[in-house]
Amino acid sequence: MNGFEKTKKNFGFGCMRLPMNGDNVDYTEFCRMVDLFMSEGFNYFDTARVYIGGQSETAIRDCIAKRYPRDSFVLTDKLSSNLFGSADEIRPLFEKQLESCGVDYFDFYLMHSQTEKLFKKYKDCRAYEQAFELKAEGKIKHVGISFHDTAEVLDEILTEYPQVEVVQIQLNYLDFDDPAVQARKCYEVCRKHNKPVIVMEPVKGGNLVNLPDEAKKVLDSLNGGSPASYAIRFSAGFDGIFMVLSGMSNLEQMQDNISYMKDFRPLDENERKAVGEVCRIFSSMRLIPCTACRYCTDGCPQHISIPDLFSCLNAKRIHNDWNADFYYSDVHTKQNGKASDCIGCGKCEKSCPQHLPIRDLLKDVAKEFEKIT
Repeated sequence: MNGFEKTKKNFGFGCMRLPMNGDNVDYTEFCRMVDLFMSEGFNYFDTARVYIGGQSETAIRDCIAKRYPRDSFVLTDKLSSNLFGSADEIRPLFEKQLESCGVDYFDFYLMHSQTEKLFKKYKDCRAYEQAFELKAEGKIKHVGISFHDTAEVLDEILTEYPQVEVVQIQLNYLDFDDPAVQARKCYEVCRKHNKPVIVMEPVKGGNLVNLPDEAKKVLDSLNGGSPASYAIRFSAGFDGIFMVLSGMSNLEQMQDNISYMKDFRPLDENERKAVGEVCRIFSSMRLIPCTACRYCTDGCPQHISIPDLFSCLNAKRIHNDWNADFYYSDVHTKQNGKASDCIGCGKCEKSCPQHLPIRDLLKDVAKEFEKIT
């Protein structure tokens, strides 16, 4: 049975933001979440070696692979660009991933976070070809990509490698017509090439859950579900969507997600109008569309906690109170760099899946919290 056939429902557990106990994954809570997820008929898990400093893979080994039969769950892992520098390093890395996850094959294996620049590296290192070879050996059931660039680049990749079986893209109602993310256009390219779609960031790193008061009132007026429910159901409602991922970090989030995805129904006309109004409100508030993936912080020479500083500025614009100032000065810059410490090297922008002008945005943060003009 292949990975598509094994998958029971169109809602998956994204394991990038697992429950934590200090610096370590909270295995007790994670096991509770896994058990509920599986008992309700869901079985798709998504990980990558770069998630939580490698802990996502080992948590899957200890909380899933050691506790459930291999044919009862579907597992996706990824080949991340910062973990290999040559073609010879790919297969040993892959074998380590299998070992870390405690499995002998992956149902889906994705070329991670493909962009025009990274695609060239993967081609030069024969990453796609090696993945297809591993599929022929039975160690991968399906080869795919996760993608963060323009629709034109996606079309190029799928034209050059028609063997790619599935595409993971960012798709949510706030990004759908965003010219930077190009979610609609990327979705249309997937449909053109007849590729099933896996959706990441349906709640945009929590931005579509922790809404501004005005936006929350719009969704509350529907007298229905949680803010997350409208975001996830929006993403799941398109033709060709194979899977929608949610990065759940506690049991309550999982219970909420399961409540409306167990018997899924797409948004109706009134609900679509409501999320359109939420988009208008977000646009008027000039909020930074950061998903807190934290890819930008890994290589920052000034150790600036960029997503947290952006969160402070967003909170200031939404609530306009002292709390954001406190978190900026007494929490997020206490041990890390301030926004004004940015030296403009641009490493953060090269790794940002949202294509944000981070250096300019940090100047905005400094103006607000450090009163730098």
